[in-house]
Amino acid sequence: MPLALSSSPGLGERPQSEALIDAARAALTRGDGIDSEMKLRAALAKGAQRQDVAAWMGKAYLEQENFDKAREWLVPGDFSPDTAAQGWRALGLLERLQGNLPASGRAYDKALKLIPDDASLWVEVGRLRYSGGEHRLAIEAAQHALALDPANVRALQFRGQLVRDRYGLLAALPWFEQALTHDAKDVSVLLDYAATLGELGRASEAVTVTRRVLELSPKNPEAYYIQAVIAARAGDYKLSRALLMRTGDALDAKPGFQMLRGVLEIAAGNYEIASEALEDVLRARPSSQHAKALLARAIYLGGQYRYATLRFTDDIARNEASPYLLTVVARSYEALGDRKRAGELLDRAAAPQPASLRILPAQGRIGELLAHGQGGAAEANAEAARRSDPGFYDNQALAGDVQLALGHPAAAQEHYAAAAEIRMPESLFKRRFAAYAMAGDIRGSQELVEGYLRQNPTSRPALRAAAALAIGMGDSFRARAILTWLRDNGDGRDIELLTNLALIEVGEGDLIAARSTAQSAYRMQRANPSATQALGFSYAAMGIQTAEARALLDKAQAMVGNTPLIAQARRELKDKRHG
Repeated sequence: MPLALSSSPGLGERPQSEALIDAARAALTRGDGIDSEMKLRAALAKGAQRQDVAAWMGKAYLEQENFDKAREWLVPGDFSPDTAAQGWRALGLLERLQGNLPASGRAYDKALKLIPDDASLWVEVGRLRYSGGEHRLAIEAAQHALALDPANVRALQFRGQLVRDRYGLLAALPWFEQALTHDAKDVSVLLDYAATLGELGRASEAVTVTRRVLELSPKNPEAYYIQAVIAARAGDYKLSRALLMRTGDALDAKPGFQMLRGVLEIAAGNYEIASEALEDVLRARPSSQHAKALLARAIYLGGQYRYATLRFTDDIARNEASPYLLTVVARSYEALGDRKRAGELLDRAAAPQPASLRILPAQGRIGELLAHGQGGAAEANAEAARRSDPGFYDNQALAGDVQLALGHPAAAQEHYAAAAEIRMPESLFKRRFAAYAMAGDIRGSQELVEGYLRQNPTSRPALRAAAALAIGMGDSFRARAILTWLRDNGDGRDIELLTNLALIEVGEGDLIAARSTAQSAYRMQRANPSATQALGFSYAAMGIQTAEARALLDKAQAMVGNTPLIAQARRELKDKRHG
């Protein structure tokens, strides 16, 4: 009789379950969580123990973003000795993604005890620290990871991201490029590289990199999103919208995605869809003034005037509404026939606000103390927070905000400089520039602006600051070039920018352009004293519509008094009358 075939491995043969586990790990390397899960289930059916697959099964479910299932496999900590380190680090990632930062730290501590010299693990620890506000410790973790393995792609990428936050876009590129020399097919690094090139205005290079991503990862939503952003910046909203649609719903949870979607749907006339997208942004970022302005515009253009007056009631009551938001709500009241309320809001929109306060973000309890004149209490609260954790960016920046609001620019700058050692977003740049302006430190302002623009040449706040410095130094050619570019590339509804540009155009003798620019500003906000002065001044300079010019100057003077610009415009009218 022939011998019966046996499914048991013979001497020297590997069990099928081990081969399946190896195949599952390979699937995880490719990012295929579903294939990994299937192979791990097959391994269990072939006799593998739960301990042997728990870590990998947890990672497979993490890859699928099925956090509940991942938790079932990872939280018990039932890992074999060979897989324990991977199991604990997978649990650390799971807890971090779900916002359980202390639990994440405990899991990573267990992994570090097993593999203390693993560079990629130190990157994960750094990301946890960054999420928890331990920014300096995050930087130290990234440096330690590179010391352990200078060629580690994840460590190079993380360092590039930290450098981008701290020093700017240009400084980050070499780190991403170095990572790609070690793995030219790393999709995650390629996406960071493409996004950074796009932010730098190097659109064709960025698109080339995204195409490489799509070769390696067909239908990658991040690649289409980057392409959509580039198209929108170029003014091709139709192409941008088509590219954004190719992402499906993969990026719906990202505020930046929804912000772009809102802009594109407004341009397409789909105001209700735009409103939904912008509401999603505000759920994630409740204090975003840009999102509120876009939402107000979408609601107004959609003809929902009553809703516009109701939606922003709280912002207006708390004095947190921007001039643009106040203007849109005022126009809504006008459409409803309530001219009295509309006039009140337009007056508020036109009222000048100190620059130091205009650029400060909402600050919760400390902001309330400042708003109620309790500067000493606000200062004490901010200082206590800063001393409790000086390596936390928000604590240093908040301490600077309080000092700036109290009129202490040198003290504000000291805290801002400490915050800038951690990261330097545009919001901090604007506050540092305001502090230099308050102190009258022209040299400090110039060094700040020039340094920031070297790293971030397309930064709108930095370009605005450069234009302001150029105006102050009498370089009207540079100021006009910057402001014209900004107007033509997205800032065409900015009243302050338009009025500044109009006055520069008058100074350069381009009176027709000045009148057109001033008229654009005045049409958008007739109660704005700056726009009113600029239009009156442009008429006076041209020597036309003198009655309208005097009426505009009278109107502006009633709002802000007899400014030097109004006085100069009256002299122009007088000279032309006697000329």
